[in-house]
Amino acid sequence: MEQMNAFQLTYPVKTSMLLRDALSGWGISKRTLASVKYGGGKILVNGREVTVRHVVEQGDAVTVIFPKEELGGGLQAESGPLKIIYEDEALLIVDKPPLQNTIPSREHPTGSLANIVAKHFEDHGVPATLHIATRLDRDTSGLVCIAKNRHIHHMLSMQQKEKIMKRQYDALAHGIFEEKQFTITAPIGRKNSSIIEREVREDGQFAETEVEVIRQFDAYARVKLQLNTGRTHQIRVHLAHIGHPLVGDDLYGGIRDIIPRQALHCSKLQLLHPVTEEPFAFSSPLNEDMEQLIHV
Repeated sequence: MEQMNAFQLTYPVKTSMLLRDALSGWGISKRTLASVKYGGGKILVNGREVTVRHVVEQGDAVTVIFPKEELGGGLQAESGPLKIIYEDEALLIVDKPPLQNTIPSREHPTGSLANIVAKHFEDHGVPATLHIATRLDRDTSGLVCIAKNRHIHHMLSMQQKEKIMKRQYDALAHGIFEEKQFTITAPIGRKNSSIIEREVREDGQFAETEVEVIRQFDAYARVKLQLNTGRTHQIRVHLAHIGHPLVGDDLYGGIRDIIPRQALHCSKLQLLHPVTEEPFAFSSPLNEDMEQLIHV
């Protein structure tokens, strides 16, 4: 299929200033600016190419043409099912099934979400590699946000840091909960004896998870979780730390007697569109394996 034109954005100038300062105010990072300058992009003021030392005036229109991106040689485009929740020139929101890697790994080099999205981009002429803004573990199902441009990825990362982007998870956790609503604040770091496992440790990174118990069953509970930070394995580590590991999460103390994976699903995603700043909210229903366990 014929490739689409390079991604571009146009900004109205509201006050006189150096173009470099204006670009910074619009969220164009130094790294992005360097890629535009040296990677085949352009910066236009009223249709004329200029340098960042140009002084823009009120009423000017600044257009940034971002360089086309190419998939890395290590990522193979593969056909496969892809459940698209939303898509435009900047964003792709998909619903990932359980037991699928977000990106290829040594154990699972093919069949990942990234492989299939790469094929989707190839088929539709999207001139970009994919930038996954919200990665999920292999076992975890639900919403994944993908940026179609390095600049869009940067804008989404800033939203995560500023807690504008919010993710809500549904989970099943072992045990009887005494409190119905609480917050876990405990630093997380890599476990010394493992390259995979994380643990709560004093020298770890700040991590915070809000927990609400929706329904208590005999041996486990359905809980909703709000991530206030995005540490690796955060929900899994935090729940295990308080003695309530995820059902099916055998890495962190869960038991796989009723489900063959960790019972965790990203059910809601909220963000501001990185171009229009329109508030977006997406949702995803539980997969059948978890749904069956809340109707026992």
